Amino acid sequence: MRFEGKTALITGASVGIGKATAEQIVREGGKVAVNSQSEGAKAVADQLGGMFFQGQVENPDDAERMVKGALDAFGHLDILINNAGIVRGGRIDNCTLEDWDDSMAVNVRGVYLMSKFALHHMLERGSGSIVHNASVCGVKGLKERASYSASKGAVVALTWAMAADYVDKGIRVNCVNPGTTLTPSLQGRIDAFDDPIAAKKMFISRQPMGRLGESEEIAAAICFLASDEASFITGAILNVDGGLTI
Repeated sequence: MRFEGKTALITGASVGIGKATAEQIVREGGKVAVNSQSEGAKAVADQLGGMFFQGQVENPDDAERMVKGALDAFGHLDILINNAGIVRGGRIDNCTLEDWDDSMAVNVRGVYLMSKFALHHMLERGSGSIVHNASVCGVKGLKERASYSASKGAVVALTWAMAADYVDKGIRVNCVNPGTTLTPSLQGRIDAFDDPIAAKKMFISRQPMGRLGESEEIAAAICFLASDEASFITGAILNVDGGLTI
């Protein structure tokens, strides 16, 4: 019961890693508020007895409303998990300005805004744990992922900066870098190929362990860093990638 008495706000939690993280926190005694830009995470909130907030993390009004809503519901916010993100493919020469801006808005600006509003409360309490969900693309070059890699690299660097800023304020900031994980988002990209079977084999082939990650495996790492078990850890970048970065 690592999360007994704890409350968490998780963005991008309708499916995949975000949903698995919410489920684990509740199983271990915590309460959750979940977010999605559509109504997708409402079913997760209903299933877990939590709160649901529809909104876009890159929108400052939405971000502030979600944090305030979690505080109104629970009275305090112990954990923020910045999981919401988008994947835009392409190289610099063929990446559109729209795809570049969208990647930076959701993947970087969203992390900044959600953290900013949560930190106002955490600083008053003198405690808190923030976990960013980035990507191995932030620390390793992969083909056709220019804007995504740049945005996730920014999140990695932001983790170190935030950890340094708040290490003496009782607030820990850490980051998980998933490898290729079989989420509904990835399955959608696989299904978009002319040959989905070959596409899936291609994704698997770049994983040294010879398989894709599971959402629950990434969620386990996030929950560890969010919990008091990791009370002496801040500024950590944990690659959960099946050996992709070795």
